[in-house]
Amino acid sequence: MSASDLPLHIDVRSVKDLLESDEDFLLLDCREPHEHAVARIEGAKLVPMNEIPARLAELEPHRQRRIVVHCHHGGRSLRVAMWLRGQGFALTQNMTGGIDTWTLLVDTSLTRY
Repeated sequence: MSASDLPLHIDVRSVKDLLESDEDFLLLDCREPHEHAVARIEGAKLVPMNEIPARLAELEPHRQRRIVVHCHHGGRSLRVAMWLRGQGFALTQNMTGGIDTWTLLVDTSLTRY
């Protein structure tokens, strides 16, 4: 998939499908550690939003891969996704609704907060 074909937003069910299909992508959790401790999606890499600029080198190996960013409701992750796209990570998407929507529609066993 080319960057021009990839929408900025992706819904939680589509992310679930990506995970189940073993799609090669990075699921990036930009919440804070205390939020991650309450509820997390297995396999997601935690890099809090305010640490992303300083930790950009950690994401460099994923520059040509799809990256799906999530947070609590989708606001922070949208900002991170847009910022990463601006840094040349063209295959970055925002998971709309965040982990809150994930707990309602995908994995109801997770704690909703």
